[in-house]
Amino acid sequence: MEKIGIGLIVGNRSFFPDHLCKEGREKLLKVLKEKFEVITLSEKDTKYGSIENYSDAKKCAELFSKNREKIDGIIVTLPNFGDEKAIADTIKLSGLSVPLLIHAFPDDINKMDVKNRRDSFCGKISVCNVLYQYGIKFTLTENHVVDVESQEFTEDIDRFEKICKVIKGLKNLKLGAIGTRPDAFKTVRYSEKILEKNGISVDVIDLSEIFAKISKIDDKDKKVKEEIEKFKNYTKSEEVPLISLTKFAKLKIVIEDWINQNDIKGIGFQCWTSIEENLGIVPCAVLSYFSNSLVPSACEVDITGTLSMYILQIASGLPSAIVDLNNNYKDEKDKVVLFHCSNFPVSILKKPKISYQEIISESVGKENAYGGVIGQIKKSYFTFLRLSTDDKHGIIKGYIGEGELTDDKLETFGGFGIAKINNLQKLLKFICENGFEHHTVINLSKISDPVEEALTKYKNWSLYIHE
Repeated sequence: MEKIGIGLIVGNRSFFPDHLCKEGREKLLKVLKEKFEVITLSEKDTKYGSIENYSDAKKCAELFSKNREKIDGIIVTLPNFGDEKAIADTIKLSGLSVPLLIHAFPDDINKMDVKNRRDSFCGKISVCNVLYQYGIKFTLTENHVVDVESQEFTEDIDRFEKICKVIKGLKNLKLGAIGTRPDAFKTVRYSEKILEKNGISVDVIDLSEIFAKISKIDDKDKKVKEEIEKFKNYTKSEEVPLISLTKFAKLKIVIEDWINQNDIKGIGFQCWTSIEENLGIVPCAVLSYFSNSLVPSACEVDITGTLSMYILQIASGLPSAIVDLNNNYKDEKDKVVLFHCSNFPVSILKKPKISYQEIISESVGKENAYGGVIGQIKKSYFTFLRLSTDDKHGIIKGYIGEGELTDDKLETFGGFGIAKINNLQKLLKFICENGFEHHTVINLSKISDPVEEALTKYKNWSLYIHE
């Protein structure tokens, strides 16, 4: 996976010990270069590659500006007190608008003499004050000062990396809407204009165009045969007739071509009932395959659901699933049955298989309903996220939290899981009172904290944090 690019600013106060900047910079670079591509001034550019005045700020800003396409985040480090004005000027002059992490080295209580005292603790407060005045948003380490060689700092930069990935992933994002939403599902309506205002475009294509492209592909085409084998290797599919597998293959080929031609990162698909009546399959297996391959794919043309899937995916590096908050589980107030027919990525399921979709088969016939991915979601902790466009206020809003998927038993069909979420009844009231969709998104990872910071601090989206 491509490394995140980090611009490094080493702050220095001219009358504080310079050697601390040299030592601190070397230690930090060693840590950062294991994880990031680092862009920073060299020791030839300024004293120890640090920034202590306006001249240094201009040099660093110019370097950052020249490398703007490589820089996804900035880290400011304070080996001594630092010069808050020079640091803020560097960021302002660079013109970059990326996540920013403020780090300060801890003092050694046994080295508080004039030659070794850092005062970075105090300097960090001053830097943050001036950044606040400049209107520059920033992220803080968990503790005020932290050793760069500690596990604690490793966790800080892991968190910051996720924030950078989310913000980078949302730049010039394009999603694809395939078909129209099911008529009854006004729940998944969304505003393209609000998304566009937030830098997210939606390309659309009618199902008739998809069907026309499929009709031109021969069953014996080499690529069709290759795709059939991919589906057979994807998960158990012995129950699926060859004619249905062939249709899966063709649908995947056409969608994949459209995605690649238009640089689309995720899709929402019209999953019923046109495709069953015209092509004779349910598309769930194809959507599952895409999601499992990190192209998030939501059913029922739920584009803001797709957006939610994508954000959790890029933060975690793992596939997301879109689920219905579907049923109570017995009388346990903090448990809910998550369900879909389903298009879940098989990597999140226990003993998955592809078969026919029981609900839709009642109206279109079993022979036209093959493609449902069946199985129970694995026991795991998870993060949930739901984003929505709010036309009344012209904003993107959402909710986020974490829970646990359990091993509780349930006799049912489709894809399902039993989720335990603390204070679930409070969350459900929030969802209903604030007009959220019946869909939510899950990802088998614990990433709510960095995602929340990325979306609220750097995107200014309205997010309820459920605890």
